[in-house]
Amino acid sequence: MKKTFFKTLAKLNKKVLPSLTKKNVDLAKASKLQLALFGYKLWVTKNALD
Repeated sequence: MKKTFFKTLAKLNKKVLPSLTKKNVDLAKASKLQLALFGYKLWVTKNALD
């Protein structure tokens, strides 16, 4: 159930949240909000794959 939840959440995030890689955001110069968003998306993706 946990894996299904995270897969659904990852699909929702892909449609709703902006892609930082397509915008060529440099992580060294990213704002705190962009870093938090990147970390959140990474966490969801990691849990969806496990």
